Amino acid sequence: MTTMHLPVMPPVEPMLAKAAVHVPDQAGVWSYEPKWDGFRALAFRDGDEVVLQSRSGKELGRYFPELLDALRDELAPRCVLDGEVVVPREMDGRIRLDWESLSQRIHPAESRVTMLAAQTPAHFIGFDALATGDRSLLAEPFRVRREALLDLVSEKTWCHVTRTTEDPQLGTQWLTTFEGAGLDGVIAKRLDGHYLPGKREMVKVKHKRDADCVAMGYRIHKSGEGVGSVLLGLYRDDGELQMVGGAASFSVKDRIKMLADLEPLRDGEVRDGDPSRWNSAADKRWIPVRPERVAEVAYDQMEGNGPADRRFRHAVKFVRWRPDRDPSSCTFGQLDVPLNFDLSDVLEG
Repeated sequence: MTTMHLPVMPPVEPMLAKAAVHVPDQAGVWSYEPKWDGFRALAFRDGDEVVLQSRSGKELGRYFPELLDALRDELAPRCVLDGEVVVPREMDGRIRLDWESLSQRIHPAESRVTMLAAQTPAHFIGFDALATGDRSLLAEPFRVRREALLDLVSEKTWCHVTRTTEDPQLGTQWLTTFEGAGLDGVIAKRLDGHYLPGKREMVKVKHKRDADCVAMGYRIHKSGEGVGSVLLGLYRDDGELQMVGGAASFSVKDRIKMLADLEPLRDGEVRDGDPSRWNSAADKRWIPVRPERVAEVAYDQMEGNGPADRRFRHAVKFVRWRPDRDPSSCTFGQLDVPLNFDLSDVLEG
């Protein structure tokens, strides 16, 4: 039970963002910042007591004990910040965010939490301020909250302040350039906007791309009727077909049609898939098919540290079959390669 006495107390619903296709371009109206690819978190500090709250209102601190210490050391004595928990790692000589390492931090075993806290320590990226001292900032415009945020992060070893700009052209440029540091878009906030918990008052613009992939298998829908997901592959430089993810969320009609498309290509017995970290009860078995059909899909990001483990960051959307495409042409070479930016390029200063 908390003994905090802050002007803004947990739990608080974080302010949310609505999706847009383009970065809003009204100069003098918006502040732009990179969209961090981590766990949304609100940090409450009242002296030695620190609470790290997830977007859904749950306590995150038990999974990130090293971050609780960092928040005590590097934030002002009494404050409430909105931000993101991330895990940076060195990849190819640069520091970038590693979603895989971050997701592994959510584990029920205390011994593993302790081990991972040492092996893959987390950082906190602050991008808004909700309170300072005895003063709530919820009704203040963002330009005031931003100035407060800069004052509330005293050191910047484990806690940082995101970079921002009021230049629409630079904000649009960040949409692509900062992806190389592991980020996944741009957020726009109204300079005169208040902090409205639970409301979609910000704007988010994420990467949208398409790719042609080989259909290499499918899973039956949990209802037992039709295809639940199509498993997708791309050819590596060594000629091996590598699974890179799956497309799902079909209508009942499309599930049946997809089964009619793929069942004649069935190639062998049902195979076991890797268990899901998020749903241990999910049936991951899949049915292989001959690599003869090409699917056009829409995706936002790729992840992975090297050619052998690159895959789609999120589930992708099936667009259409491409009978005009040769499966052998579905290689990693068709994908956009983001510029290689270091994490330090994205932080304030």
